[in-house]
This record gives sequence, structure tokens and C-alpha cells, in this order.
Amino acid sequence: MTSFLTYTFKNLPSTSKWALISSIRPLSCSSQLRAAADVQTKSKKTLAKPSVRNIVVVDGVRTPFLLSGTSYKDLMPHDLARAALLGLLHQTSVPKDVVDYIIVGTVIQEVKTSNVAREAALGAGFSDKTPAHTVTMACISSNQAMTTGVGLIASGQCDVVVAGGIELMSDVPIRHSRKMRKMMLDLNKAKTLGQRLSLISKFRLNFLSPELPAVAEFSTSETMGHSADRLAAAFAVSRLEQDEYALRSHRLAKKAQEEGLLSDIVPFKVPGKDTVTQDNGIRPSSLEQMAKLKPAFIKPYGTVTAANSSFLTDGASAVLIMAEEKALAMGYKPKAYLRDFVYVSQDPKDQLLLGPTYATPKVLEKAGLTLNDIDAFEFHEAFSGQILANLKAMDSDWFAQNYMNRKAKVGVPPLEKFNNWGGSLSLGHPFGATGCRLVMAAANRLRKEGGQYGLVAACAAGGQGHAMIVEAYPK
Repeated sequence: MTSFLTYTFKNLPSTSKWALISSIRPLSCSSQLRAAADVQTKSKKTLAKPSVRNIVVVDGVRTPFLLSGTSYKDLMPHDLARAALLGLLHQTSVPKDVVDYIIVGTVIQEVKTSNVAREAALGAGFSDKTPAHTVTMACISSNQAMTTGVGLIASGQCDVVVAGGIELMSDVPIRHSRKMRKMMLDLNKAKTLGQRLSLISKFRLNFLSPELPAVAEFSTSETMGHSADRLAAAFAVSRLEQDEYALRSHRLAKKAQEEGLLSDIVPFKVPGKDTVTQDNGIRPSSLEQMAKLKPAFIKPYGTVTAANSSFLTDGASAVLIMAEEKALAMGYKPKAYLRDFVYVSQDPKDQLLLGPTYATPKVLEKAGLTLNDIDAFEFHEAFSGQILANLKAMDSDWFAQNYMNRKAKVGVPPLEKFNNWGGSLSLGHPFGATGCRLVMAAANRLRKEGGQYGLVAACAAGGQGHAMIVEAYPK
């Protein structure tokens, strides 16, 4: 991000430079910013389309999201995904044989259960006649699971789909080196003792070096934290602004937890351990304590730290999606409609984490809405710097005109409507499961706050992004 913005800035005429400077003014979580937007009158129109089936989310659940290496550390991914599916069955009382299809998103796959959706479904007692498949799209994997389900229902192929996500960072696959893998495969094929001894003679100690998975881009070899640091620098997001935003996330999550607003959580009895009932990564601190932490990625001058980044998380989620007529025929009161959605892709090096900036105006235009029509924003918080850089980009005419081929900015969401019950920085971010949490947070907030439209948005590895409009179901 620094590279392309710096180059362009140097080649701008002086008048444009001042426009750019003003367009990326400091953006903090101060009371001034929170009070900046006027409360808008709620729109009363619906996004129903005459020729398209109405698709609803009946309900959704998730296991508590836990710091990796804690209570879930001895499980396998399908155990956690099964728990989410069982929680959904208990919450909704949906008959298993009514479900037409099951889709689960994940990122770092356990090779023994590569189609974790199928294994979890069988473990949860679904019929072996119910198809299930697994999708992967980095941090928007369960978003993809949901929208794939929407497509199956909209096309008439299905009436009832369960979509979800799972990530178990406590036990990621660690491989032998490529040389060791090749030798072991060749040994397996060797037919004579001589062939085996010849292969073994080529063994070297460095063959035993393991290959650890990294949260890094394959195409650039750059870690996401490094990209977040550069993005924050490019948009002049200070360390203080990032810490302020992270503290806001933790405080709001703690408040929501204490008030019982995180109602999508279902308790999970961990085999051999206690029952887990709540997220364990919510830890409000103080700006003074956060300021003591050293940069985590770009040292010593970076601004991204452990305190203003999302943490490695274990967790699973699941939602029940239906055609509206099917849900009503079965006696359900849906929580929300799933409306328009978009996927976007950008340069994975310089614009890796700007998915929400590109996706938000597209989904609003597709739905015929403006930013002022949205009552609840739920954006994925990978890093404080990522969130604040996106908000600055969305509030910049210069960025819209020079990098998005748009005449004007979409605008910045008012913070009083933004991630009001905490976000990934505080609740946690199991890569494959976050999308369902975002949708249910939007749906539950709309019901609680009396709003009509929610906007869910997220960035993802590979420079991709997603946005979706959620419409509250009439009471």
C-alpha cells in the first residue's frame, strides 16, 4: 500500500496533494467522531424482488470463541464443527431430514477430515443421504458457505441449507519437509531391500526440518500483520488510534457479554473438561498498558501490536437458511432476510486488507441503498489499523477517484452504529467461522435496536473481500 500511494502522491500537482492530505485526516474513536453523523430516519421499503425467492436466516449459533491453546486444544476440527451443528439443531428444533444440503467453510484443513462438513454432519447425526461440502476462501469462508446456500435456494435446488464455519488453530497440520516427504513416498514404493537401502543412504538430518503453516500470502510471502502495518502507515493511522479502537472493541464486547447480548453462543461440554459458556479473549485493558507492548511485525517502528490485532482463535458457527415460504410453513419466525451480496478482489500486496472499502459501495448500489440507510454495521476486525485504514479510504474522494474508478467516496460509517457488540479484535477470529458470527450479530442487533438494514463486510487473504445486506424480518 505504501508503494502505490507514495508513488502517486509524489506525482500529484500541489493542489491535489493538499486534497489528499485532507482526505486522510486522522480518524480516531474520540467523542467528536462518534457524534459526527446525524441519526437518520429508518427506511421503510423492503428489498424483496418480485422474481426472486425471499431467503431468510431462521437462526444461527456458534461455540464460544476461545484463544487457541486453551480448552479446545485436544479436539479435532470436526469435533468443534459438530458441536455447532448440534447447537443449531437444539436451538431451532429443525428435523434433520428436512435439511437439503450442508456447507462449512474452513481455512487450514486437517488432512484426515478434508471435507470437514461431511464428517461433522455425520457426527451430528444428519442422514448419510444429506450432501455436504467444504469451502475455503480465507477469512470469508463461512460467508461463501452462506452465499452458496443462498444460491442453491434461489435457484430452486434446495429449500433448507445449513451453512457454517470452523477453525481450530490449536492443532494445525505441520508437515515434513518436501525432501522427507519424497523419500517416504519412494520408500513406500520400493520393492527390494537394495532399493530401500539406496534411498535411506540419501537421508540427511536437514530432511527432518518441519514445515510450519504461516499466516502469510503465498503470492507475496508477506504476513498479514506486516501488510496491516504498511496499510496503517499508508493511511497515517497512528499507534494511539489503533490502541483506542482496540480498547473500544474489548469494552463493547465486555458490555455485550455482561448484558447477555451475545445470544448466538451455545454452551459446549468439552470431553473430559468443563462446559465452556463464553468467549475468553475479551480482555479490556488500558491505553497505558497497551502502549507498553512492542511492535509485533515491523520492528522497531511498526504500530501493529498483539493488543490491536485479532488473536489466533478456535471456534465454529452454523446458521439455518431457508426459503421464506418453507420457514413459514414449518412455523418458524425468521430473524432476517439475506439480501444482496458481492465479492471483490484486489492486489494482494498493496491492497490486501481493503476488501470492505471496495465491497461496501458495490453492495449498496446493488441494493439501491445509501450508507445512511444502514442501521447496523458489522465489519470484520482483523487489525485496528486495517479497520481504520478502510474507514479512511471510504471517506476519501481522492481514493475513490484514483483507485476505485468512482466519482465520489461512499462515506464513513458512524461509529455509534459500528460493531456495537465488539468485533474480531475482542470476540476472536476463527478464520473459517467469522462470517456467520457477523451475519448473526447484524440480525440480532437489528431485532434488539429496531433497525431495518445491516451491512456485513470483511477482508480476506488473497486481497479478497465480501459484503452483504441483511434485512430485519418484520415483527
